[in-house]
Amino acid sequence: MSVVESPPPSLEARIHGLLPALSPAQVRVANEVLRDPGAVASSTIGELAARCGTSLPSVTRFCLALGLSGYAELRLTLAAESGRSSTSWERGTGSEVGPDDSLGEVVRTLLRADTRALEDTVAALDLDALGEAVRAISDARRIDLYSVAGSACVAEDLRLRLHRIGRGANCWSDVHNALTSAALLGAGDVAVGISHSGETIEVLEPLQRAGRQGARTVAITNYPRSPLARAADIVLVTAARDVTFRTGGMAGRHAQMIVLDAIYIGVAQRDYPLAEQAFDVTADAVATHRTRRAN
Repeated sequence: MSVVESPPPSLEARIHGLLPALSPAQVRVANEVLRDPGAVASSTIGELAARCGTSLPSVTRFCLALGLSGYAELRLTLAAESGRSSTSWERGTGSEVGPDDSLGEVVRTLLRADTRALEDTVAALDLDALGEAVRAISDARRIDLYSVAGSACVAEDLRLRLHRIGRGANCWSDVHNALTSAALLGAGDVAVGISHSGETIEVLEPLQRAGRQGARTVAITNYPRSPLARAADIVLVTAARDVTFRTGGMAGRHAQMIVLDAIYIGVAQRDYPLAEQAFDVTADAVATHRTRRAN
């Protein structure tokens, strides 16, 4: 069976993921690239620096932060992506919803944004780190999940899925409960912090405490240089952009979900006979609560 490889993550997604970690001068460069990538692709480094009110070294440091060799590679990448987007994507990424847009336009905008987030997340996902997270969770004595707000929904979904295959996990959205649970973890346990921004104190503090107690820590965040990512042993990065009216990382829930689904399936694969048996038993337990179709 042939394997279909995902395209590399877009430069746009990488820039959004790094924005909180960039210097003010580099943020101005990033915003100009995001605002008009075509113009940047046709500009010299001096022209771009002048438009951004910054220096040539700041532009170069911005390129290096993206993992590029320099400004020449930035221009080439922008030109290549502009060529692909003109044939594969509608104008823009569907990141804005206007107050007068019809519901049909809103749905299409959400579809473009979520599809882009999923594709960029899969493309950017570190499969070695994903495998490491799967092994840690599969072998864990105890599993703690820390999250609040929108991220708590996907964390609870993972907890239920793991429970369904015999892997008990605790999901904590109250920081006091999370901290007391983290204080009881130790070697052989795993703590998972889920935060779109990677800056949520209620998620960061218990993850740090779990790490100090000797537990293995996993971060799932949209920002690879965030405090949560720096605090974790294993980092899994999503690549989602917010859409108007979905602030606070809500646009990243589907991106978080695909990462957590991959973890769940990976854990189930590691001990498939046990997972299959648990799934059959739990399915049978609720069988009488389904209506039967008439013949």
